[in-house]
Amino acid sequence: MALLNFRPRETFSPDKAALSALLDGYSIEVMPRTAAKIADFKALLPRGTRVYIAHIDGTPIEDMVDTAKRLAADGYPVMPHFPARIIADQAMLADWIARYQGEAGVDQALLLAGGVATPRGDFSDSMQLLETGLFGAAGFKRLHVAGHPEGNRDIDPDGGMAHVTQALHWKQRFADTSDAEMAIATQFAFEAKPVIRWADDLKAAGIDLPIHIGVAGPAKLQTMIKFAIACGVGPSLRVLQHRAKDVTKLLLPFEPTEILTELAVHKAAHPDFNIARVHVFPLGGITASANWVSQHGGRPAAGVSAP
Repeated sequence: MALLNFRPRETFSPDKAALSALLDGYSIEVMPRTAAKIADFKALLPRGTRVYIAHIDGTPIEDMVDTAKRLAADGYPVMPHFPARIIADQAMLADWIARYQGEAGVDQALLLAGGVATPRGDFSDSMQLLETGLFGAAGFKRLHVAGHPEGNRDIDPDGGMAHVTQALHWKQRFADTSDAEMAIATQFAFEAKPVIRWADDLKAAGIDLPIHIGVAGPAKLQTMIKFAIACGVGPSLRVLQHRAKDVTKLLLPFEPTEILTELAVHKAAHPDFNIARVHVFPLGGITASANWVSQHGGRPAAGVSAP
């Protein structure tokens, strides 16, 4: 009698289910020059995926708006960066808002200080951008602000968190009186426990803005270390340094599976945990990141009642 070749059914473990749930409503980041290399976003990202457009110093606003127009036309909610320190004055800020809104229908933004040490004009931080009232006057529906689970030496040179936390208290008060939906989008990290402590500390301090945790998408270890150092990633850099000591893993891409699974399991066990969404920095390329999210059950923000 012939033997039937049964293949065992793949099990969907509780950890995998938790990870898939956390990845629901994920967002991803692009730059105009990286977006230009993608022939068809619709073949890569599910319609409705929120796409941040990073505004790197020196990038013309025309390139930013053109990228926003392309993505919006393809069905993606676009969230461009507004880096305070490269915006000369209120007139330039108003012009940028008008261009994004008029040409690409943009109604959401990530406000941050930006990656330059010395302000080029009137603004030095995102709070000053918010104080202009221009985003509210333009009817922006969603405003995100930056978060730093491991601190930010541009704001707290001593490596502490005092000024960063003080700024988040200000932003919480602003959110309480604003019609816009607000959230904290963070720098990427590589270790879950510091993120959990940070999120819990914020909540204990009365800061309950939803947190969209930043993670680095799959990339070569050398690439990951280079970006981590350049972006000022804190103590969780040790995860990469430990990995670098294992010669058998040097050529393998580093993926965010471990940190996100740990965060997802923690969230499943603590429903009031304030990590609401995942934001992916595609350090190893947009395609690699999009494929990784898809393989782990992530779905876009469309149709999700997301904070």
